[in-house]
Amino acid sequence: MLLPLFAAASDEGWGIGEIPDLVTLAAWHRRAGLDFLLMLPVNELAPSGHHSPYATVSAMAIDPIYLRLADVPDFTAAGGVERLSAEQRDRLAAVRQSGHVDYDAVREVKEAALRIAFARFEHGRGRVHTARAAEFASFVQREAEWLDDYVLFRALRDRFASQPWWEWPDGLSARQPSALAVARRSLKREIRFHAYLQWLADTQWQAARAAAGIRFFGDLPFVVGADSADVWQHQDKFDRQLSVGTPPDAFSAEGQDWGLPAYRWDIVERQDFAWLRARARRGTELFDGYRVDHVIGFYRTYVRDAAGVGRFTPEDPEAQRALGRKIMQVFLDSGAAILAEDLGTVPDFLRLSLRELGVPGYKVFRWERDWKTDRHPFLDPRHYAALSVTTTGTHDTESLAEWWDTAPHDERIEALKVPDLAAAGFTADSPFDDRLRDALLAAIFRSGANLVVLPLQDIFGWRDRINVPGTVGAANWTWRLPFPVGELLTRPDAAERAGFLHALARESGRVTA
Repeated sequence: MLLPLFAAASDEGWGIGEIPDLVTLAAWHRRAGLDFLLMLPVNELAPSGHHSPYATVSAMAIDPIYLRLADVPDFTAAGGVERLSAEQRDRLAAVRQSGHVDYDAVREVKEAALRIAFARFEHGRGRVHTARAAEFASFVQREAEWLDDYVLFRALRDRFASQPWWEWPDGLSARQPSALAVARRSLKREIRFHAYLQWLADTQWQAARAAAGIRFFGDLPFVVGADSADVWQHQDKFDRQLSVGTPPDAFSAEGQDWGLPAYRWDIVERQDFAWLRARARRGTELFDGYRVDHVIGFYRTYVRDAAGVGRFTPEDPEAQRALGRKIMQVFLDSGAAILAEDLGTVPDFLRLSLRELGVPGYKVFRWERDWKTDRHPFLDPRHYAALSVTTTGTHDTESLAEWWDTAPHDERIEALKVPDLAAAGFTADSPFDDRLRDALLAAIFRSGANLVVLPLQDIFGWRDRINVPGTVGAANWTWRLPFPVGELLTRPDAAERAGFLHALARESGRVTA
């Protein structure tokens, strides 16, 4: 199943899906015969803005917004929710009742609670020789490779009221050792606070992973935001004068400009991809596998300069193939299972390279058509390559229901020629109902692909979206389940969906029990 963690809010949570909610999701997964959950990135978002999980302030840190305060011993020992001000408790009640994720409000009330917890930790268990203090110290030492600079960055970002790092005083923006040493001394408490948050997040994450009984798959964004701990720490590896995006294509006459910094591939490769190796190791610490977002960007990156002139880097096709193969091998060497998001307009060599490396790419049913033949017939899912991931949609597409609702008449006709759908007797005028939904899901389960991923919205036949690409709005990245996540284990419709999927999994040979 595909579901972002932020969407899985519970009755016990604070207006957003939280790390322990993964255990509830896993319980429903097992009932449904599903064996892995694919999430969107859980890295720390910028304090405010568009809330996209693909433009973060860290490629390594878990966002503390996903912490469950009831599971933080220091918070409960300090008095819990009653320690919040009346205004903060009102804000908490509001975000719990909201039908969407209010990131700014959730972050505000959680930070207040976490500072209460940290104060308790510092003046109690954190300052004495206890097992808890030792665990914190061990975490800080173990994760020092990325944590040391991340926590300093976060403390400095707070000091300078979220100004981008290149607007900080010269010594800090240029990372002069003497300036950094002074900052580490003067910001010692704030640095320790941000390390404490990452320790809590790691503790809750590993507990959820151990209890789940399914595999967790993450999502590795192609690059991070310019105003991030990673770009500040590794300035030599990024070019902020170039902006990453996509070239013009059939879907966008102007292409896309994501406003993200470009890699300096010559330097990255000269350093043996050290930062990408660190990202791969961190991904393996948190996940059993991960989806590599915008995988074509690791072969050839489309960049624009300040004048808007675009080009690929590297420019030579042979160099592109060689670069991508080396980077994909870096990810494979981490030991995690790797999926590759190879959608959109991509050169033929990309999918050939992925096959040679044994990395499955994506088969989105609505786009798997013979585009070189008249009427563009749909390909039969039963003939999809085994080394692939078949799905009804992604976090960027409209739901299966909305696709059918808006599909042109001739597109519906072609879709219904797929043998598993043709046998069901639908017509192009058939509405999207439960029967059509289940026929489409069955066709996906019966595909030749080794892996199947279904967005939760498509499992239920909902019309809700996660994101509309190319837009910035309040609806993007804020969707929540229409009921508390715990009700997946009690609602009759959720039980029916789990039973249906489990039957499909058995019928298609994907599970044997």
